[in-house]
Amino acid sequence: LLSEPLPDLSNKSNLISNRSIHHTEETILYFCRAFLLMKDGDNVSKSFLFQDHCFYHGHVRKHPDSWVALRTCSGFRGLISLNSSDTYYLEPISSVDPVYHSLLSTMKLPIKGGSCYHTHHTTQPNLISNLLSSFHSRVSLPEISDYEKTKARIMEIANYVDKFYRALNIRVPLIGLEVWTERDQCIITEEPNATLWSFLQWRQKLKSRKKHDNAQLLTGVTFKGTTIGMAPLEGMCSLENSGGINDHSELSIGAAATMAHEIGHNFGMSHDHDSCCVEATADQGGCVMAAATGHPFPRVFSYCSKRDLDRYFQKGGGMCLYNIPNMNNLVGGKKCGNGFVEDGEECDCGEPDVRTTLLHRNSACAHCDSLKQAGTMCRRPAGACDLPEYCTGASPYCPANVYLLDGSSCQYGMAYCYNGMCLTHEQQCLQLWGYGAQPAHDVCFEDVNAAGNDFGNCGKDEYGTYVKCKKSDAKCGKIQCHSAATKPKGTNAVSIDTTIKTGGTEVKCRGTYVYSTQDGQGDLPDPGLVMTGTKCGEGKVCRDRRCQNASFTELETCLARCHNNGVCNSNGNCHCNQGWAPPFCEKPGLGGSVDSGPVQYGSDIIAMILQHWVFHLCLLFPFLMASSYVQGLRVASLNVNGCRDANKK
Repeated sequence: LLSEPLPDLSNKSNLISNRSIHHTEETILYFCRAFLLMKDGDNVSKSFLFQDHCFYHGHVRKHPDSWVALRTCSGFRGLISLNSSDTYYLEPISSVDPVYHSLLSTMKLPIKGGSCYHTHHTTQPNLISNLLSSFHSRVSLPEISDYEKTKARIMEIANYVDKFYRALNIRVPLIGLEVWTERDQCIITEEPNATLWSFLQWRQKLKSRKKHDNAQLLTGVTFKGTTIGMAPLEGMCSLENSGGINDHSELSIGAAATMAHEIGHNFGMSHDHDSCCVEATADQGGCVMAAATGHPFPRVFSYCSKRDLDRYFQKGGGMCLYNIPNMNNLVGGKKCGNGFVEDGEECDCGEPDVRTTLLHRNSACAHCDSLKQAGTMCRRPAGACDLPEYCTGASPYCPANVYLLDGSSCQYGMAYCYNGMCLTHEQQCLQLWGYGAQPAHDVCFEDVNAAGNDFGNCGKDEYGTYVKCKKSDAKCGKIQCHSAATKPKGTNAVSIDTTIKTGGTEVKCRGTYVYSTQDGQGDLPDPGLVMTGTKCGEGKVCRDRRCQNASFTELETCLARCHNNGVCNSNGNCHCNQGWAPPFCEKPGLGGSVDSGPVQYGSDIIAMILQHWVFHLCLLFPFLMASSYVQGLRVASLNVNGCRDANKK
């Protein structure tokens, strides 16, 4: 139970009674180091000390479908959901004297409505996305109390987002926060497209000094139209596209709903169409991935979103999510039950009624409190660019996830691996149009994308204006396909058919256009832009909407060490073929890498390795005999004489 009972709110509602909320998991928050970016550009590290045990996840007694996400310091603030239709927002009436509280139905919350725009540049259990949030405001925050309030607000938002994603077996821990006090570190304007791409470029620099999986910008600037957020589709884990921008919203839960939506786009979730959201009615807020924000706020994912997520993982997306974050970077501290294994714990399942940190019987490399045998496969490859991992025999957990190094050949040489995925124009045509779709002739890309309009372009510039594609960049603009389908997949998407004459013949090209509607439902992603990382020429990939030379120096250096008997993983180490041993695949062995755990194969593979050694020993034996003939003869004579002497005795 919570360390203190809830204040008596019986006069507000008889649904929430004293001491009725179970604490099941504590969202970690003890001590945080945040970075305040000052006017001179220096990062000033400030330590904020918060009261212990501030943020909780839990449920309400006698309500099996309930969940709770509360902040308990400086009064109670958060959500109490009894079921899909009854959810309440609890908050102090006064921040000065947080003794008295109000309990409002979320139907009455003044949440700003709006829509999302996401761009198309790019259900495994227990995945973790390390979130780093940047807070931007037009108002300077000079006082430490303001910093603390900002910090607490971000933590409340992160607590809600983490709770939403737990339903998908995904954890979203906050591992960093930057508050921009004097000047913006990227372009932030009313134009969401320009703001997004500027923020993502800034994030690339941030990645080098602060390791994280995904970054989200929370801003006080109001975007044009009804847009309240924007994020690239399938951008999770990529250097260029793993992030989003969000309207700050007056209520933390409103900002959390937007942020959960934008992160969903990074996970490959498209907007829900009309028949998707059966989990919650419009009056109940609808689903998280609706194109327009519902009222009250959405808090559940539709079956369509879960399907999109599963497809994203199946083709190798989200490779970074399999690795546990550095515990020292988590915003918070140690706690049994937070779902993260820390010093002194063998495991931490993070389930309701956590009583122990002993081995969980469903751990990937443990069964019934016993470690599985070394070499047992614990993570199968997900897609053509992934690699398997094996139990070490010394830990209940699977080794960190590794995959083929960027630039590795895939799809029979037609594509390159990028962030663990094999991206091709053909794959994107199939995703857009369905079975039988193929990329159109190159002339389609060159002609249509040279227009620089809604139907053919290489994205938008910082002013929101469509960019004409150069001929060399044409295959990184709007994708052109051949298909017998009547229209592209998805709502509000229509076919743009073009016929081009080339070499005396007519070539048909099919592109896509997403139109807008007054209710915001048309504010959908542009599914036609070629994804970042797609091969656009020999040694070239699409990046920043241009066909750029790809530097594969690291890959070439690594492959030179593997003696043509293996491939290179994302850590730059050799992953050896069967029959060769790591680290350099030059000696007989079982295969695998120093990162993936020991490989275990059947007796036929072991026999092959033994035959390999016997063969080489047989070749070597005559040379050894010849080089040591005289000395060997002498030793043999002595041995014979010794045996004879012994026989005589």
